[in-house]
Amino acid sequence: MSERLDEAVPELEPLRVRDLIRVDGCETEALCGFIARVADAMRDSASGVVVNTFDAIEASELGKIEAELSKPTFAVGPLHKLTTARTAAEQYRHFVRLYGPDRACLAWLDAHPPRSVLYVSLGSVACIDHDMFDEMAWGLAASGVPFLWVNRPGSVRGCMPALPYGVDVSRGKIVPWAPQRDVLAHPAIGGFWTHCGWNSTLESVCEGVPMLARPCFADQTVNARYVTHQWGVGLELGEVFDRDRVAVAVRKLMVGEEGAAMRETARRLKIQANQCVAATLAVDNLT
Repeated sequence: MSERLDEAVPELEPLRVRDLIRVDGCETEALCGFIARVADAMRDSASGVVVNTFDAIEASELGKIEAELSKPTFAVGPLHKLTTARTAAEQYRHFVRLYGPDRACLAWLDAHPPRSVLYVSLGSVACIDHDMFDEMAWGLAASGVPFLWVNRPGSVRGCMPALPYGVDVSRGKIVPWAPQRDVLAHPAIGGFWTHCGWNSTLESVCEGVPMLARPCFADQTVNARYVTHQWGVGLELGEVFDRDRVAVAVRKLMVGEEGAAMRETARRLKIQANQCVAATLAVDNLT
């Protein structure tokens, strides 16, 4: 099976076999069966399908959903642009209550030039092993790029995350949690190392911030493939993961020509997302 992981999935371009949804502890057959049952239930009982996205990034996919389910499909996103930052904080009130959204990090960003800082966050659920954590730290330090890293307690399996001995993170700021929407909207942010959860992906696109994609599970692999190979707003951190590759990828995104081109593409998508919200097109399409 491993030799087929890079094969394209028919009718699901740009996905490869390795990009399909996976959940640890769940067999592929069982997962596919669950998805099929959900689709059948939607065919039987739904009047339509509402999706938190916008046409500029997923018009083709929305058409496929509509054809597959024989139901009208509506893009009503990006929904987070229709809510306040306070509402977003409420969604993560558990983390805010424990650590507080470290708004001091915004003052730290104020001291940096535009598009110079890499924001690093793997979300509220995803976990990594200790070896990957160490390679992240060494790679970020070696890149020479300033970074804001959300080092959430519980994000490293089996231990409290502690930086490896000798690593120099003086160019960065490490916090247990951050007000992500405010961070991504800050002019100092030039890139986002993300697990490619859908909320984070959409928030990054809507702020015109290109991404380093390192998915962990579920739909994140699908999202990462679209970020890197469909929308052209991100680089993939591949299966082979070490500090040297991390440093190279960070520099490529933040100071390289390829990263600059992705930043321009992301800027155009930001404009299109804002147009959807400003004209209330997404919500109006429901009526």
